[in-house]
Amino acid sequence: MNAWHLHPQLADDTHPVAHFGLCELRLMDDANHPWLILVPRVEDAVELIDLSEAQQQELMREIGTASRALQRAFSPHKLNVAALGNLVPQLHVHVIARFREDIAWPRPVWGMATAQPYSPEALVHRIQALQDALKA
Repeated sequence: MNAWHLHPQLADDTHPVAHFGLCELRLMDDANHPWLILVPRVEDAVELIDLSEAQQQELMREIGTASRALQRAFSPHKLNVAALGNLVPQLHVHVIARFREDIAWPRPVWGMATAQPYSPEALVHRIQALQDALKA
C-alpha cells in the first residue's frame, strides 16, 4: 500500500493536468506564466537522491515530456526547470515557460509579482491546451 499523498500547499496552489508513470503533472495557479509542477508519487521523497536510479531516469523523461508540451503549446523563448523545495519539502520540479516580455524576465519568477489565479474559463482552456500538447 502506497502512503504517498500530495503536500497540502501543492494541492492548494496547483491544478491536475495529467497522471504520468511516476509523477502527477499539475498546473501552477498563476496565469503570469505557463508553469507546470511534476510531483513524483514516492513516499517521503524530499531530494532527487531520495529516488532510485530508475525513478530518477523516469523523472528526467517526464520533465522532458512536460517541457515539450510547454514548447508545443506556447513557443517560449526559454524553459526554466528547477527543484527547490525550500518552502514545500515534498519533492517537486517546476517547469516554467519563459518569455522575454514576461513580468519577471530575465529574473526568476519567484517573488517578482503576485500570482494571478486563473479564471475558471482560462483554467479550463489552459489545461486543455496542455493536454492537447501532451498528446501531440
